[in-house]
Amino acid sequence: MIINNLLLKLKDRSPENITKAREVLLSMKGEIEVLVDLTVAANIRSGPAAYDILLIAKYNTMEDLEAYLTHPVHVEVGKYIAGVVESNASVCYRD
Repeated sequence: MIINNLLLKLKDRSPENITKAREVLLSMKGEIEVLVDLTVAANIRSGPAAYDILLIAKYNTMEDLEAYLTHPVHVEVGKYIAGVVESNASVCYRD
């Protein structure tokens, strides 16, 4: 199993904006066949070093992860996220 964790810090860190970004990310669930599981959580502990959203995506293989990255649904979601994100960090690992 390949697990990709993505942390997002948004430009506008208001609760409404965080909720909207979370909903957009969750819209991929069930729409991309190679995406085995998707969790999107909003941070409940704020602070200057904190990120706002954690995305955990699971795939069976690295090839599936690569297919996800170019899937049209992910590309559209990525366009929205690129417009609202200030910074991000990721960790991808095999479990």
